[in-house]
Amino acid sequence: MEELAAEASDPAQLEHLIRRVQAYNPQADTQLIRRAYEYSARMHAEQKRESGEPYVTHPLNVALIIAQLKLDLPSIITGLLHDVVEDTIASLDEVRDLFGSEVASLVDGATKVSKITFSSRAEKQAENFRKMVIAMAHDIRVVLIKLADRLHNMRTLSHLARDRQEEIARETLEIYAPIAHRLGIYWLKSELEDAAFRYVNPTAYATLKAHVARTMAESEEYIRAVIGIIAQRLEEAGVKAEVIGRPKNIYSIHRKMQEEGLHFDQIYDLVAFRIIVGTLRECYEALGVAHASWKPIPGRFKDYIALPKVNMYQSLHTTVIGPQGQRMEVQIRTAEMHKVAEEGIAAHWSYKEGGTSELRETERFAWLRRLIEWQQNLKDPQEFLSTVKDDLFPEEVFVFTPKGDVLDFPQGATVIDFAYRIHSQVGQHLSAARVNGKLVPLRYRLKSGDTIEVVTSERQSPGKDWMSFAATARAKSRIRQWLRAQQAERSIKWGITLIERELEPLGLTVAQLRTGKRFEPVLKEFSYKEVDSLLAAVGYGIITSAQLLAKLLTPDELKLYRAEKAPAPPAPSDNGRVSREMRRAASGNAVIVSGVGDMLVRFARCCGPLPNEEIIGFITRGRGVTVHLKGCPHAMVSDPQRRVPVVWKDGEESPRPVRLEVLSIDQPGLLAAMSKTIASAGVNISTAEVKSTGNDGRALSVFELSVGSARQLNSLIHQIGAIDGVMRVARVGMGSSNGHRA
Repeated sequence: MEELAAEASDPAQLEHLIRRVQAYNPQADTQLIRRAYEYSARMHAEQKRESGEPYVTHPLNVALIIAQLKLDLPSIITGLLHDVVEDTIASLDEVRDLFGSEVASLVDGATKVSKITFSSRAEKQAENFRKMVIAMAHDIRVVLIKLADRLHNMRTLSHLARDRQEEIARETLEIYAPIAHRLGIYWLKSELEDAAFRYVNPTAYATLKAHVARTMAESEEYIRAVIGIIAQRLEEAGVKAEVIGRPKNIYSIHRKMQEEGLHFDQIYDLVAFRIIVGTLRECYEALGVAHASWKPIPGRFKDYIALPKVNMYQSLHTTVIGPQGQRMEVQIRTAEMHKVAEEGIAAHWSYKEGGTSELRETERFAWLRRLIEWQQNLKDPQEFLSTVKDDLFPEEVFVFTPKGDVLDFPQGATVIDFAYRIHSQVGQHLSAARVNGKLVPLRYRLKSGDTIEVVTSERQSPGKDWMSFAATARAKSRIRQWLRAQQAERSIKWGITLIERELEPLGLTVAQLRTGKRFEPVLKEFSYKEVDSLLAAVGYGIITSAQLLAKLLTPDELKLYRAEKAPAPPAPSDNGRVSREMRRAASGNAVIVSGVGDMLVRFARCCGPLPNEEIIGFITRGRGVTVHLKGCPHAMVSDPQRRVPVVWKDGEESPRPVRLEVLSIDQPGLLAAMSKTIASAGVNISTAEVKSTGNDGRALSVFELSVGSARQLNSLIHQIGAIDGVMRVARVGMGSSNGHRA
């Protein structure tokens, strides 16, 4: 990748931008670029960056990155102007008058996307991500400009405060790098990942960077030798090719270590060798040469030419045992495929006479169409964010329908995902499945090459366990909708039963009240829009029958109702004690339940929320309010009508139980080092369990801790992760051994 130097705003840097644009778009209007730069410099004249440099250095460098992506002239102009409307006195109308409606539209889109902040409260974060998806669908250039903006900000992140560095870096890893990957711009994705990793986990980054530098210095001769051998054998086979060796980026090595539980010394394929040939036929000939020269590793061959990735990436991947017994990854592709692999969507930008451009084949971005479909179907913004994050960065599995059509799925997808991909109704009534002609359970995980046939039954419907089997956003959202609908239906029936018990002395029924339009006038008083929602609230226990009837009945009916209603007998002593204990528990809650009053509160064991974390409450019949982390999968299955806002009390840092799993090398002294780190952080260890994972030289340690806040936990996770020999630290639910990486 070409390094972009220069942070100065001198004329030489502007000329550098113009030369770069002319190199791929000779017809570009260079005077327009100069005018845009001068306008940007004038508008930002009084502003400085955190580094102390003139602010205009930022839009100039963003434009340079956009030029590196080889985007069209309006995109270059927008790069120079992307902050003027948001940060200066310039107006959108003025930009339109000076530079045209297309540039104004892009600047407007970039301004709106720039206002999206992912580090804010979870609901706002989720809604903002939805806005980014809509912007991406409207004009993909807006997001490409935003990626260029983010890349330059990551290059200059050292000038910000530590907490802001970590916040922006984490957002980059979770949102922007996966988008760059999905757009197929791998050099951009790699630089974003490495720059973000440096701030998210500085210790691990520095250690790994030193390991890589040392290893690469030792391997330079080896790399040159391998390139020479491959080039010679290809020449002997009559295949003209260019052979290059590319070291893997630091974050991808870190991810592999984390996912496979490996130490750095166990990572052998640090370099990917690329063979770039002229024709499709030569790709397979080169593959034959590689396999004839070195023994291929079973299961490590992938044909992304016959089955391209969803972002149009095509290449042959194989791993072989190379010289000196070292594993080598070899990627084989044509020059055109290499262009797509390096530039992604930008490789499909074509220029017509006069310097105008058009983007071809955007319809091939099936994942983008799916994002738009989900954002329309999922009404809960946070659920949308959770689903999209799951789907942004998958490794694909390719399977066949009985008719021979090829469908792609993320790794871990099951036949349930397949059924919902065919049609929502097929998924809702899935009863059995055959894979390659054999019956399999619904939890069967799809493998590339499988042929899937599903069997449906009108009597079949989704169960709660389906949520743990499904992997795709579409299947999860449909299953959630079904489960919520079933919960709501049961609660409406129970609400009707409770109300009619009270109405029995009056000879009235809910049906009669509905026919007489008696419910509608009181909906607003209880903050509901529909009668069914009001009835469900009674079923959930949010509203009591007595509260509702006090508003529904006429004065005469109410007088008769109260006269007929027998006074409640004195409660037995045990019940009185329970009631007093519930009141005491409620009054001592660590959280405040909005709009419900004094209620018993309990914390979900599936996610174990901590003070300072975003939380949500769900009313549980007979058990008060259960508090979950926002985004907890178990909470998402619950009916939104049962949801109540909850917040931590100010200053609340009461210790709460948390379980951590630590995967490490099995070596003496490591448990003592982890225990010392935990104690030094002021955290109490309730229980600790250590066991070997087998003959692989690794150990799994499980700690149950009492932690006061999310900040304390995150700090502790970073400290444990920095211990030499620790491979992965994960926070898991208190009631389960299945967790998520913290």
